[in-house]
Amino acid sequence: MAEHNPRVLAIDAGGTMTDTIIVDDAGSFVVGKAQTTPEDESRGFMGSAGDALEQWGSTAERAFPLLVSGIFSGTAMLNRLLSRQGLEIGAIVSAGQEDYLRIERGIQTYLGYSYSDRLHLATHHHNPPLVPRERVLGVRGRVDVFGEEILPLREQDAREAAAALLDAGVEGICVSLLFSYRNPEHEIRVGRIVEEVKAERGVDGEVPVFLSSELYPMRRDLPRLNSTLIEAYAAEPSRKTLRAVRAKTKDHDAGFELRVMASHGGTISIEAKELARTLVSGPIGGVVGGRALAERLGLPNVLCTDIGGTSFDIALLTDGRTEITQTPDIARFVLAMPLVKIDSVGAGTGSFVRVNPNSNRPELGPDSAGSRIGVCWPEGGLETVSITDLDLVLGRINPDYFLGGDIELDPERARAEVERQVAEPLGLPVADAAAGVVSLFEQTLRNEAVGRILGKGYSPADYALLCYGGGGPLHVAGYTDEVPYRDVLIPAWAAGFSAYGCACAPFEYRYDRTIDLPVGAAGLAADDGTKAGIGMMVSGAWRGLEEKVAAEFAKSGIDRGRIEFQHAVRMQYYGQLNDIEIASPHAELTEAGHLDALIATFEDAYGKVYARSARSPELGYLVTHAIVTGSVPVETPALPDAEPVEGTPPEKDRRPVHWGDGFVATPIHELAEVRPGHVIGGPAIVESVATTLAIPPGRTARLDRHQIFHMSISGEGT
Repeated sequence: MAEHNPRVLAIDAGGTMTDTIIVDDAGSFVVGKAQTTPEDESRGFMGSAGDALEQWGSTAERAFPLLVSGIFSGTAMLNRLLSRQGLEIGAIVSAGQEDYLRIERGIQTYLGYSYSDRLHLATHHHNPPLVPRERVLGVRGRVDVFGEEILPLREQDAREAAAALLDAGVEGICVSLLFSYRNPEHEIRVGRIVEEVKAERGVDGEVPVFLSSELYPMRRDLPRLNSTLIEAYAAEPSRKTLRAVRAKTKDHDAGFELRVMASHGGTISIEAKELARTLVSGPIGGVVGGRALAERLGLPNVLCTDIGGTSFDIALLTDGRTEITQTPDIARFVLAMPLVKIDSVGAGTGSFVRVNPNSNRPELGPDSAGSRIGVCWPEGGLETVSITDLDLVLGRINPDYFLGGDIELDPERARAEVERQVAEPLGLPVADAAAGVVSLFEQTLRNEAVGRILGKGYSPADYALLCYGGGGPLHVAGYTDEVPYRDVLIPAWAAGFSAYGCACAPFEYRYDRTIDLPVGAAGLAADDGTKAGIGMMVSGAWRGLEEKVAAEFAKSGIDRGRIEFQHAVRMQYYGQLNDIEIASPHAELTEAGHLDALIATFEDAYGKVYARSARSPELGYLVTHAIVTGSVPVETPALPDAEPVEGTPPEKDRRPVHWGDGFVATPIHELAEVRPGHVIGGPAIVESVATTLAIPPGRTARLDRHQIFHMSISGEGT
C-alpha cells in the first residue's frame, strides 16, 4: 500500500452518520464513515476518522501529528436549539418590548407550516420562547432610527435588571436595545453596568454578557434579538462539544487548530465570538464543495442536492456564486446573520412513512428515524417504517453491507412492518406498496428541485445537477427522471461530500453592518463632493469591520499582514424591499468615480437577478449593508485525476431488485472496482461501505477521470 502523508482532516457530523475526509500532501483523499453519537460527538468523529485512516493502513496515533488543518461541521448546536436543551439565560431589552418573544412576528409563527396548515388557524401557535417572560426585563431610554438619543438611559433600571437576573440564577445575559445597530452607546453602558453588578457579587466570569450591537449589528430588532439569544442559549454550550472533539485530537498529539464551518461558507475558530454562525454548518459544507467542484470543472450553473437521513437540502450556484441571505429562518427563528441560501425539505432516507387513516394516503415525515435508521435495525428501537426500510424491501440496499457490515439490518422485520403499516392499509402487495411510496418520495424531491430553478426564471437545461449525501446516489435516478438537466453528477465520494466541502472551505471571517446610506435619485449625476462623501462613509464602515476580522484571526495567532480582505455591500433601489449583494470593484471608495463603478456593478447584477427591463435608476439607491470578508490560505484537496480505461467493472454478485415493474436479477458492482472510463448500464447497483448508487433500467452511469459518475439516459453521453 502506498504511503500517505495526511495534511487536512474535515468532519461532517450529520443527524445519522458522521463522515470524515482526510487529504494527503498530494491532494488525494479518503472518506470514512461511522454512526453519529449525539450524546458525545467526539466518539462518532473518532470512529469515522479511524474508518478513513484504516483504508490507508494508518491510525489516528500515526496520522494526527502530521495534520496541519482540521475542520468540523455538525448538528449538535441545531439539535440543542430544537430540543430546547440550552443554557438558562436572561434578556434585557428596551422598556415596553418585554413581550418580544411571546408576540414574535407573524411570519415567524408560521415557519415550517405547509400552505394548507397556514390556512387553518386552529393549527397556529407561537414558538416556546428561549427565555421565559419573567426573565425578559426592560430598561428605559431610547435611541431613534437615526441613532440620536431621544431619552437618556435610566441606569437604575439596568442595575435592577442585572440584579434580578443574577438572583434568578441565569447562566448568560443578553442585551438587545432598539436601534443599537445605529448607536450602541446605551447597550454598551448596560453591558458595563451588568459587569459591575456581577463584580459586586463575585460572579465575574461565570455569567457571560452578550451585546447585540457587538455580535449582530444589523437592522430588524427581532432577528437581532433571536441571534443574540441563540449565541448565549445554544452556541455557548456547544463550545463544550467542539472542545471535546478538539481534546480527542489532542489526545492523539494533533498540532492543528480545530475550525468549524460557518454559515457564510468559510471556516472559523471554535473560539470565535459569533459561534452561532455555525448553527447549520453541515449543509453549508456541501454547497462549498459544490462551488469548488463547479470551478474546477468549468460549470457556471449547478443545482446542489443533498439527501441525508433527515432532509433534502437544495442550493443554487448561478454564475459560480452562491446566494447569501441576511435574515434566514432556522428552526422556526428568523435570524440576523449571513447564510448561504439553502432550502431544506423534511424528506430524507430516514423519513417516517405513515398511511393517513382518514384519507388512506401515504404521508412522508416530516419526522425522521435519524441515526436509528428504521425498523430494519432492531437496536434502534423504532416502530415506524422509514424510507430505508422500503429500499431494503425492494432489494436496493444490501442488509449485510450497511456501513460495511458494521450494522446488521433485518430485512424480514422490515418486510413484516412494511406489510402491516403500509401495504395492508393501501390494499397492495408489499413490494408494490414499497415501490409506490418510494416513487412518491422521489417525485416530491423532483418537484422541489425543479421548482427552485423555475422559480428563478431559469430552465433545468441551464443547470448541472450535483447529487451527494448518503442517500443521494440511491435516489438520484428517481428525482432526475424526465428532467432535462445539462448533466447529472454523482461524486464517487458522495457520502462524504459535505466533509469534502468543509476541506475546500477557506479560513475566513465575514462581518456585516447595517449602514443605510441613500444615494439620491440623481445618484450617477450627483456632484463629486456628495459621491465622495458617501464613499468615505462606506469606506469607514469597511475599516471598522476589518478590525473585527483581524481581531478574530489574532486569536489563532495570524497577524493582519497575512489576511486578504474583500469588500462588498448590499444595495437596492430606494423604496424597494429586497437588496442584493455586490462585490466592490474597489477596495475603498475614495473618489467619486469609485461610487459610480459600484452603482454600475449593482445595475449589472440586478439585471441578471431579475431582468434588465426591471432596472429603475430613477428611484435612486440605498446602500443597506457594508460587508468585509477576510481570509488566509489553507491547504485543500485536489480533484482526483486518473487515466480512463474502457469496459465495464466486474460483477461481484446478483440479487433481485424491484424497479417498479417487479423484481429483476440485477448485477451488483463494488465501487472500489469501478475505474474511470467504465460505463455501467442499468439495471445495476454500485455499492460501497458508505453508500449505494442505483442505476435503473434505461439509465447509464459513466465514471470520469475525476471519480465522478455522470448519469444519463441509456445511449446518451456514453
